[in-house]
Amino acid sequence: MNLFHRDLGGAGRPPLVVLHGLLGSSRNWLTAGAELAADFQVYALDLRNHGRSPHAAEMGYPALVADVLGWLDAQGLARVTLLGHSLGGKVAMALACREPSRVARLVVVDIAPKDYPDKVERAEFAAMNALRLETIKTRGDAERAMEPLVSDWALRKFLTTNLEQGPDGAWRWLINLPALTAAVPELVKSPLAPEESYAGPARFILGGKSDFVRPGDDELIRRHFPAAEMVTIAGVGHNPHMETRAEFVRAVIGG
Repeated sequence: MNLFHRDLGGAGRPPLVVLHGLLGSSRNWLTAGAELAADFQVYALDLRNHGRSPHAAEMGYPALVADVLGWLDAQGLARVTLLGHSLGGKVAMALACREPSRVARLVVVDIAPKDYPDKVERAEFAAMNALRLETIKTRGDAERAMEPLVSDWALRKFLTTNLEQGPDGAWRWLINLPALTAAVPELVKSPLAPEESYAGPARFILGGKSDFVRPGDDELIRRHFPAAEMVTIAGVGHNPHMETRAEFVRAVIGG
C-alpha cells in the first residue's frame, strides 16, 4: 500500500520515521516533528485507513508492518530511527523484531507489547458510529453530538480531526471507520509472538499519569527488547508529544 507521508524537514542519518496512534494521523505530529527536525530528517506517515493513506478491509499487524516496509523501500531508506506512538508503537515494535536490520534505533511512546483486553469496548468508536453526518454543519455540531458517549472535551476535539467537509458542504470521515471498528479486537492484542525480540537500542517514553504501561510491564518489555531504556515523563497522560512537547523532544533525542 502506498502510504501518505509528510516530510517535516531536517537533516541527519538515519532519518526519523514517525508512526501515529489509533485514529490519529501524520498531522498530529506537525509541531513535535518540526522540533525533532533540529536533530533528524523527519518523516511522518499515515497508516492505512488513517489520514490521507488508502483504505482497505485488512487491518492486522502483518499488513501494517508490510505497508511501512514498502514505504521504506519506495523511499530508498535502508535503515531508520523508528518512532511509534500507541498503535504506531505496536507496529514499530513488530517491524523492529522482524526486520532488525532496518531499524537503527527504536522509540516507543506509551505502549507495551501486551494485550489490552480492557480497551476493546471503546466509547469513541460507539460515538463516531452513532454520528449522523447528514445532520451536522460544523465540527462543533459533531463534538456536541458525541458528548453523551465521550465526556472528555479534548478527546472529542481529537476525534473530529478525522472529519472532512467536501465541496458540497457534506461531512465525511477521513478514516475507514468500518474497518477500524472491526479491527479493534485484533489491534488491542500484542503484536509480538513470545519469542520475538529486537536487540538494538530502544527507548520507551511513558506518560506518568497514563495506565497504558504499568510498573510490572518493565520485565515484559525487556524480554522482547533487552536493551530497552524506560523514560517516564511525570504529570502527563497517553500523549506526551502533545502534552509536554519540549520534554518529549528531549526524551527522544537523548541517549
